[in-house]
Amino acid sequence: TGKSYVERVVLRAIKNDIAIYAIHTAIDNSEKGMGKGMCDALALNDREILIPKKGSIKKLTTYIPKNEVLGVRNALFAAGAGNIGNYDHCSFATKGRGSFKGNENSNPTVGEKGSLQVEKEVQLHITFEAHREQTILKALFKAHSYEEVAYEVTTLDNKNQTIGMGMTGFLEEPMDEMAFLRLVQKKFNAQGVRHSALREEPINKVAVLGGSGAFAISAAIKAGADALITADLKYHQFYQAEGKILLVDVGHYESEQFTKRLLTDFLRKKFSNFAIVLSDEDTNPIKYL
Repeated sequence: TGKSYVERVVLRAIKNDIAIYAIHTAIDNSEKGMGKGMCDALALNDREILIPKKGSIKKLTTYIPKNEVLGVRNALFAAGAGNIGNYDHCSFATKGRGSFKGNENSNPTVGEKGSLQVEKEVQLHITFEAHREQTILKALFKAHSYEEVAYEVTTLDNKNQTIGMGMTGFLEEPMDEMAFLRLVQKKFNAQGVRHSALREEPINKVAVLGGSGAFAISAAIKAGADALITADLKYHQFYQAEGKILLVDVGHYESEQFTKRLLTDFLRKKFSNFAIVLSDEDTNPIKYL
């Protein structure tokens, strides 16, 4: 209807044949997303996800004829399975014997229908990210020779090391708190920086979470961060620092400003012959004196 700013933007885009692609929550959870932009601004090293996403890792267990293991396993690796942190091609296999007997409608690859068959097989375990499940199963069925492939997919409680909210990293050199706050204000181009009480301790490990990040305070403390850079902290939430961490509020817009540059760089690498225009429009609704 055009009653709000967002509605007017959508209407204008429609009238000018412009597509809008909104990826806010998805890019919040990507290791190459908002957290990366904040870490890049401060040149943080040894980065890790602050709050790894749970329930996003699954495990495939399947049973493969002994002479087909290499082919099936490589097909699963090619489909994106077997990645754990900084390692790929991860799997575990155990030898055993599988039994089966096909009914009259079966068409067994090994043995005869109606006869009990016992085969030397290998039980293969391999993990994958949940969003790849259909691709992984398609690769399994294509590479496996059996008419009916025996397999199990289970959801793990393991934390995903590459998907989640916020990131942590280390400064090149520890800094005193005031120097750190001035650096943050400069790198984030913030008109003002709100922070909790100084601890009189050097800042070395830093946690970042773009946007409203008060929910990450306890996670940042648990991670051993000396400071948490985020936005939209309320009055009473500053008390949660409890002298254990320096809370730094740079502003919502300021904490998310690097995202459009990340998207631009990503698209230019993917589509080298595609012209990309990055708007310099300041859409921050908050103004300062």
